[in-house]
Amino acid sequence: MTAQHQRTFLQNIVVTADQMQRIESQIFDAGMPVPALMEKVAGLVTVWIEQHFPASDYSRVGVVVGPGHNGGDALVVARELWFRGYQVTVCCPFNRQKPLTADHLKFVRSLGISIQPEITELKDCDLVVDGLFGFGLERPVEGSLAELVNQVNGWTLPVVSIDLPSGLHTDRGEVLGTALQATHTLCLGLWKQAFCQSQALAWLGHRELIDFGIPATAIHAVLSEAPQVQRVTLETVQTCLPLPRTPDTHKYKVGHLLVVVGSRQFAGAAVLTGLGARASGVGMLTMAVPESLRMGVAGQLPEALVVGCPETETGAIAQLPGDLDFGQYDAIACGPGLSRQAGSILKVILGAPNPLVIDADGLNLLAELNPLQELPQRSTPTLLTPHSGEFKRLFPTLQMNGIATGTVAQTAARQSKAVIALKGACTAIAHPDGRLWYVDDSTPALARGGSGDILTGLAAGLLAQYAAATPCPDMALNAGAVAAWWHARAAQAAAAERTQLGVDGITL
Repeated sequence: MTAQHQRTFLQNIVVTADQMQRIESQIFDAGMPVPALMEKVAGLVTVWIEQHFPASDYSRVGVVVGPGHNGGDALVVARELWFRGYQVTVCCPFNRQKPLTADHLKFVRSLGISIQPEITELKDCDLVVDGLFGFGLERPVEGSLAELVNQVNGWTLPVVSIDLPSGLHTDRGEVLGTALQATHTLCLGLWKQAFCQSQALAWLGHRELIDFGIPATAIHAVLSEAPQVQRVTLETVQTCLPLPRTPDTHKYKVGHLLVVVGSRQFAGAAVLTGLGARASGVGMLTMAVPESLRMGVAGQLPEALVVGCPETETGAIAQLPGDLDFGQYDAIACGPGLSRQAGSILKVILGAPNPLVIDADGLNLLAELNPLQELPQRSTPTLLTPHSGEFKRLFPTLQMNGIATGTVAQTAARQSKAVIALKGACTAIAHPDGRLWYVDDSTPALARGGSGDILTGLAAGLLAQYAAATPCPDMALNAGAVAAWWHARAAQAAAAERTQLGVDGITL
């Protein structure tokens, strides 16, 4: 790994508040003075603000200062902006500060910068810099501080938060009483877990990492024994794609996927899953659907081999054809549109020796069995792709409220021995060995029926290609992460062209 690749890799690690505190301790123990680090970090923040909010357009800057080192960072930013010609007003509602922060406050006052206790003094500013609380906040924001935060939220001003919007929990991303609603959040050093929580997105605004050069040795000293948590980015995907194809390859060498989907009631789910699989580049696609759907699905997916299955009176798959040989497939996808009347099908597929993706009604049917008994018995990788409702039905004993989604997904993956892609505005993909990957950059355009069916087909098509090429224990993790990232990027591109309201399964 080159130095640049290592730096990029480190920039996408996600840490908890406790891990970040210990990493900083490593830096200080190695000899970096705290004041020097504060100057460095605040200098980078200042440069970012100057580039994005030039003094020619945002001359009046209000800086909200807390009692800790986040407030110290903000005071250095205030000082440096003042030196660059901005008109700066500081709001400091606290009588006491940490010693280093108090020193910076004293120096800012000596420069003649206005320091006010009331937030109303900032209402006529062009920009607000939030340095009230940084990472590690545990107590709710209440009383006069809550009133301060709510006043700023009522203004139509851009707000740049340093590290985290004040009032957000660093790990869970939940609002502690109230929180500043930032338009931009500059995460310092390493990504905090809050940035990967769906419930935090409305408060974070535009997110950007301020890399102040944490030594790899400090990171490894703290995280070497912990399962790695990271964001899925283009660089991550590039390590998994493109899948290698030799000049003499043919369609059966690049993955044969079996998709068991659909019912008379949910015919569209079968088509959308097939479209997702087709987009993955899988070499061969076989679709097992109720007989009444066979011709319609074949018309939509002419390159697929569509197998009609005996069906129940309600139009669900009653059984798979007797001559269906699981041995000819590299992977299986099961679930979208099956309906709850196809329970016997899932039991058969769980016993198949193929890597498997289960979604939608497949997950609902799995919940009626015993997932923690059925899944660990499988000899090949399993990828589950539930949304929060399906997850709760699958793992009813796991508490989700007040816990980071990734932490819950990790527990479920460990217990079930399956890879869990817990879908949401931020999707958490957890491996049974404890690794956790986040796809945290998506779009509300995906909040419509059928988008999950496309993701199922895309993930399963990738899984089949991995299995056909070089089967490995990581193939379900890779397929889930790459598919979720690819799915989100496709939706963003479609939304840019058609708006968020105009994105559907065909445009994806």
